[in-house]
Amino acid sequence: MNAESLSVVLAGGGTAGHISPLLAIAAALREVRPEVRLLAVGTPSGMETRLVPAAGLELATISRVPFPRKPSLDLLRLPGRLAGAVRQAGKILDDAEADVLVGVGGYVCTPLYLAAWRRNIPIVIHEANTRAGLANKVGARFSRHVAVAFAGTKLRGARHVGMPMRREIAALDRAAARQPARELLGLEQDRPTLIVTGGSSGAQSINRTIAASVEALAAAGVQTLHITGKGKTVPDADGKPLAADGYRQVEYVDGMENIYAAADLLLGRAGAATVCETAAVGVPAVFVPLPIGNGEQALNAAGPVAAGGALVVDDAAFTPEWVSKVVVPLLSDPARLATMASKSEALGIRNADRQMADLVLEAVSK
Repeated sequence: MNAESLSVVLAGGGTAGHISPLLAIAAALREVRPEVRLLAVGTPSGMETRLVPAAGLELATISRVPFPRKPSLDLLRLPGRLAGAVRQAGKILDDAEADVLVGVGGYVCTPLYLAAWRRNIPIVIHEANTRAGLANKVGARFSRHVAVAFAGTKLRGARHVGMPMRREIAALDRAAARQPARELLGLEQDRPTLIVTGGSSGAQSINRTIAASVEALAAAGVQTLHITGKGKTVPDADGKPLAADGYRQVEYVDGMENIYAAADLLLGRAGAATVCETAAVGVPAVFVPLPIGNGEQALNAAGPVAAGGALVVDDAAFTPEWVSKVVVPLLSDPARLATMASKSEALGIRNADRQMADLVLEAVSK
């Protein structure tokens, strides 16, 4: 097989946490093999329908087949639905003349793993979370090329490579980018800067606490950029968008590299991408793990917290009083922030995308 013939199918979707590493791996493959043929596979209802074409990557879709956690009619229907999705996946692999399948997790991956295994197509897996998802647990049974973002993730034969991320983030020089990033975001250059984000969909509990902390932060000379999430503008007592000295809210910011460059301290959820990206570029962080689900966000944050690069607080304990007691003094202590930044960056991995591209090439060479 020569470089021109290499066909790679990349599977994953549903959330940005799956799609972002998929796109980073695709970009790295294009760098090392410019003639590679790439096809992404997702579901018709996930964020991939918007994000993948926007990145210039072709997208195919198959039916979404969730795995019911409890006995139900859906569980009885599962074998037929899964078989249908595996047939769809097999046709996509055949039409693409796939040499290798790369899976990053999500509902779409299980049918593709099964279809690839039946065809003896090599499978490469990347798991983003500390607690592996069901699809990748299944896929790891059929693969000798498994990689993880967190060293503590338990998957058979896994290699710790870190989180594939956009090159604009991986190559970020925070010190050099700070001034232009603050100008772009409408922030003053010399004030301690807190940037708050609950992710693309926002986090209502974080939004409420920050809204109630605006005066305390301003009194300490802190400027706050509050990214509330789309459709989640924080109102004041009159129902208008909250406005105050040193406080600015926006629903969304395109380009997290600018957030990381501008922030003295980042506060937000502990999604795998956020945890890995803040570590890679050396941003001190306060993580408020999502209180629902299987507890994976708290596990994601454990490494940076143990290393001294971040703090963690339970969602229920994240109150205005906690902000006044912990966040305000931290933002008033540049030396401590610098120490946290150094410890965070020492933990980070910036070349996971290249490592994944190498793993893909290794898989097809055997």
